[in-house]
Amino acid sequence: QSGANDLQTKADRLVQMSICASLARKFPKVTIIGEEELPPHDVAEDLIEDGHCEEILKKTCPPQYTGIKEEELVIWVDPLDGTKEYTEGLLDHVTVLIGIAYGGKAIAGVINQPYYNYEAGADAVLGRTIWGVLGIGAFGFELTEAPAGKHIIVTTRSHSSTLVNDCISALNPDSVIRVGGAGNKIIQLIEGKASAYVFASPGCKKWDTCAPEAILHAVGGKITDIHGNSFHYNKEVKHMNSAGVLATLRNYDYYASRIPNTVKQSLVP
Repeated sequence: QSGANDLQTKADRLVQMSICASLARKFPKVTIIGEEELPPHDVAEDLIEDGHCEEILKKTCPPQYTGIKEEELVIWVDPLDGTKEYTEGLLDHVTVLIGIAYGGKAIAGVINQPYYNYEAGADAVLGRTIWGVLGIGAFGFELTEAPAGKHIIVTTRSHSSTLVNDCISALNPDSVIRVGGAGNKIIQLIEGKASAYVFASPGCKKWDTCAPEAILHAVGGKITDIHGNSFHYNKEVKHMNSAGVLATLRNYDYYASRIPNTVKQSLVP
């Protein structure tokens, strides 16, 4: 077990060092908050990414963001979301999350699935990057709605509890999908495999939700805590989403109205 944990820690740290150092070099005034507590030290040059994506640069920046100053942005980084699944070899659950917030709101995000297609054979293209910006849209996947009239809940695979399960039961779902990683759960929503992401527990952090929130909102979805409160992503905010998560691509109100009061009383924002 410690071997797997060491592997996870090394992967987490290397990915975060690469992302944070690369961003800090290009945008020295932004605030970057990552999951791993890393001591500031020189990062090896081979970890620095200095390229850019032509596809994204072809898009026009939404007018409401053209005047943003670098120092007004906060970037939330989860270098390896779905850690437990990573150590267990469930590589399709694993995502790298980079969320950009302005004025406390998630406005842009990247969900990278480094092992996407890893079971599809030697000829398959490995990995994909889903990205979105409010006012532009979201790209890198096929937006699909869950089957009409079906209530398919996606929830935690490794952090279950009585409260989590009681909340799901109250929604009377047709089926429940248990997968690792917040990024992966939002992908289930935008690709039509699930109709709601419900997590009635603390444990999720701001770096888990910032990037997925921006992508979900860019295609008209909604994510809140269990009480219906929006998440805030300014740099002073506490890192824990202590009142859980409720997210949908469509029909948010249907699910929100069915969250039991007992669950709400147990989860304090």
